[in-house]
Amino acid sequence: MIIVLRPDITEEQFNHIIEKIESHGLRAHISKGTERTIIGAIGDESVIRNLPLEAMPGVENVMPVLKPYKLASRAFHPERSKIAVRDVVIGGDEVIVAAGPCSVEKGDTLIRTAVQVKNAGAKMLRGGAFKPRTSPYDFQGLGEEGLKLLAEAREATGLPFITEVMETRTVEMVCKFADVLQIGARNTQNYDLLKEVGQTDKPILLKRGMSVSLNEFMLAAEYILNERNHNVILCERGIRTFETATRNTLDISSVAVLHYETHLPVWVDPSHAAGHWRWVNPLSRAAVAIGADGLLIEVHIDPENAWSDGAQSLLPEKFALLMKEIRKVAEAIGRTVSTGEDI
Repeated sequence: MIIVLRPDITEEQFNHIIEKIESHGLRAHISKGTERTIIGAIGDESVIRNLPLEAMPGVENVMPVLKPYKLASRAFHPERSKIAVRDVVIGGDEVIVAAGPCSVEKGDTLIRTAVQVKNAGAKMLRGGAFKPRTSPYDFQGLGEEGLKLLAEAREATGLPFITEVMETRTVEMVCKFADVLQIGARNTQNYDLLKEVGQTDKPILLKRGMSVSLNEFMLAAEYILNERNHNVILCERGIRTFETATRNTLDISSVAVLHYETHLPVWVDPSHAAGHWRWVNPLSRAAVAIGADGLLIEVHIDPENAWSDGAQSLLPEKFALLMKEIRKVAEAIGRTVSTGEDI
């Protein structure tokens, strides 16, 4: 249930409404916009329907939320959410690019790549310390050692980093190092994990599962939001279809739909959708054109010898070209992309 408050509501009236909601075992979610403040009453709908909310002083209107995802809905939060990660703002006018290798490797590969992507305009670093692989015989990541290498790269470049957490028992460990926790496509509907990361104070980048509908995707985000972590970034990374020309089929329309239905920032991962470096640049241009708030790009200084997903990783010079291309697209629709800086 959404409670729209009058602009002239007093503090006493506001507190009384909150107390009334919570005294019936419901939870109050407050959303302050530029013109109106909205309270979302979350809980047993039969209790909500029986509360005389419209009769309370300071209430302008009461409306039911018909969508199954309440907290993610635009009805609860009409204005787009902005998420701060250190000095990076996600969901604003700037399209944020996070780039780096698929998996963290030993040696200086990570830092060398981080320097290159920052110079080209990336505002964040990506890299997997834990890697979910289809085959149990493939490289599974360096674990905590990989997290420490990511922290060293952040120290050297100033780039905050995104890395995947795969199971509940490693959430605490990853939180000690990471700036943003990624939930991968294979864990989109791992509800125990979603609830666990929802109890952290870290922003969560939630990837869409390869066979997950948009409705299911938004409900997955709802699990995190319902645990009071409202810093959720949705990420489209391609879905499984009959097409084999690319690794997955990038559902570019999902960006428009998600922006219409939710207030959460929406990113695109063209690397995993493409499966081959050749298609990453054009898919990135399309993602920015349709309104993506950020991109997740795989970059490696030596893709031929990458420990995972080398075929879809861009060389630094190809990534620099991508940044120039999407900068033009962003400017055409009134947005910006960082021009980069030397370290």
